[in-house]
Amino acid sequence: MTTEPGSATRPTPTAFPYRETMRRPSVRRARRVVKRLTGTDLFPTDEQIEAFCGDMYASDPVAERFVDEVFHGAVGPEAGRAMLKQALDHGLASVDEPPEAMAALFREFEDVPDWVDPVLVEAGAQVWRRWGTFLFSVAGGETLEMYTEAAVATPLSLAGGYAGDNALRRFLETAKFWIDVSQPGALLTPGSQGRTTAMMVRVMHVSVRRGVARHPEWDESRWGHPISQAYQLLTLAGGSVVPALALWGVGVQTTRREINALIHFQRYMGYLLGIRNTWYPETIADTLRLLALVTFSRSHDAGRHGAELIESFPRAFVSREGHTGPQRVREHYNGTIYAAYSRMFMIPTTYARYDMPTAWPGLAWILLRYPVVFAIESLRRIPAVGRVHERWMTAHRENWYWAQMAGREAEFDASGALRR
Repeated sequence: MTTEPGSATRPTPTAFPYRETMRRPSVRRARRVVKRLTGTDLFPTDEQIEAFCGDMYASDPVAERFVDEVFHGAVGPEAGRAMLKQALDHGLASVDEPPEAMAALFREFEDVPDWVDPVLVEAGAQVWRRWGTFLFSVAGGETLEMYTEAAVATPLSLAGGYAGDNALRRFLETAKFWIDVSQPGALLTPGSQGRTTAMMVRVMHVSVRRGVARHPEWDESRWGHPISQAYQLLTLAGGSVVPALALWGVGVQTTRREINALIHFQRYMGYLLGIRNTWYPETIADTLRLLALVTFSRSHDAGRHGAELIESFPRAFVSREGHTGPQRVREHYNGTIYAAYSRMFMIPTTYARYDMPTAWPGLAWILLRYPVVFAIESLRRIPAVGRVHERWMTAHRENWYWAQMAGREAEFDASGALRR
């Protein structure tokens, strides 16, 4: 992985007080107990921690240069977006005299690093496909836990995508991203919808990052760069180890081999998104150590902005006014089940701080169906059953997505416009 020169020597953002965390008596005791029981530390090495903290000040210079010279330069955002889409669909050669910044972006985007194992990438994508809508449920619920941190919540709150009435629309755009990048062969097939979506999201991140960084509410000394390499790394962990382990609680079985494939799949997906971590945890244990560090070092400083994001999510799925019949029944079920997943995948003490809808009907349903899900997951290990199961889960997630979209299309707006 590439290293931004000097990134590991930058001051640690004050809202990530990991040094103070390490000195707490309770944390020191926990480290001793874990060391005694497992023979390894609870947290990453000092070098890995410094690399992670340095990446809080790292962003995506190649894509940022493209946005500056094309979207904000002579070409303009509308023509620049059309040019980008043409290059993604038909190759850079189809664009007449592409700007150098665009050529540099595509050279990097189309280069497949030596560490990429296509077999593992496809195996990881296959796990996402067979998870179906379980991926949406667990990823949505677990993400709420990090909305307590202003470093995560402030860019989302300023952009407005995951707040209030926009919460469902933006979540569905994220679901579209998950669907596109996990289609068979998508990440390694030039011109695929998965690669196109990844690039559109990458450019969108640049525009949002720029807008947030200029906003008076953003404090770089507290939080580092908006949508930094470090916090994007946490989203990769949130799509691999975390959901794989969490989904065992609802009956979905993901093996160690499958989790390792997911880690590799996420790493290459991150590469396409412009994520160039100084240190990338390539094992389950290293990922859990990183998550332990972040969990113990949180500031819980998101305030009302975090509360708006957290409380908007489960309510985004409730039945909409004017809807009747099967559509209303489906919406009622979605609202019930997403309220339950929010309860399941948030730490109880965090969940208790917020005004959340009742979760018990959904939790009861998850408990009742657990034996069925577990049995199906056991049977799908038979290859013939597994193929049928994967096709069914893939079809189900797409049907769910299009039913929620109700004729709309995901936009991945790269304008960077903020709501305040």
